[in-house]
Amino acid sequence: MLAINNIEVVYDRVILVLKGVSIDVGDGQITTLLGANGAGKTTTLKAISGVLRSERGEVTKGTVQLGDRRIDGMRAHDVTRLGLVQVFEGRRVFENLTAEENLIAGGHVQTAGVVKQGIDLVYSYFPRLKERRHQVSGYLSGGEQQMLAIGRALMSQPKVVLLDEPSLGLAPMLVEEIFGIVSRLVKQEKLSVLLVEQNATMALSVADHGYVMENGRIVLEGPAAKLRDNSDIKEFYLGLNEGGARKSYRDTKHYKRRKRWLS
Repeated sequence: MLAINNIEVVYDRVILVLKGVSIDVGDGQITTLLGANGAGKTTTLKAISGVLRSERGEVTKGTVQLGDRRIDGMRAHDVTRLGLVQVFEGRRVFENLTAEENLIAGGHVQTAGVVKQGIDLVYSYFPRLKERRHQVSGYLSGGEQQMLAIGRALMSQPKVVLLDEPSLGLAPMLVEEIFGIVSRLVKQEKLSVLLVEQNATMALSVADHGYVMENGRIVLEGPAAKLRDNSDIKEFYLGLNEGGARKSYRDTKHYKRRKRWLS
């Protein structure tokens, strides 16, 4: 469905951020991209969705393909019309609009009839939004705003959704609820999802396949179940030692990446 082939991204024609990144997102699957802050995860999503141009960045090598269509270099609204949408980190709802007005804004590329169907679909997956539909979005809780951001993305009838840190700042129970809804959407609506997350435990529990990014490169990839059992993943992302016990802060704060990650 979505194929990122050996892309490089440069900001201001000078700063090389992504270095030969390749990722495949299968039909009806959740693919997760893990990595620390500054690894290049969000830049990867922006390179796919067409947002880079507004931030003085560009894909200088490689290709991004949605189905059989090459989309690198396209404008963000044209990419959206083709069926790919990004849910940004930090939710970014229109705080002065009601929840339902946010949804209508998300369906701006659709006809009135399709917008009505989209709103009904969103409310079926997020009944809490239906209860809050006339409430100004700035007064919604963080979890409700995240639900709204995902619901707004669904209004464009996407085939592929890019989710950037949906668990950020949310309580564990809300995170489980939102990830459960995302899993249902993938299965029932045949969506493909590329999920960027620092919560590796949750991401690997719902994903089919995963990639690990370090300093703008993919250093590890494989089925999610295999990554969960990988000793490096356990140590650096799940905070477990090789015996499965939780590592202490004193143990983890002095760690060094194993050289074999980049070998």
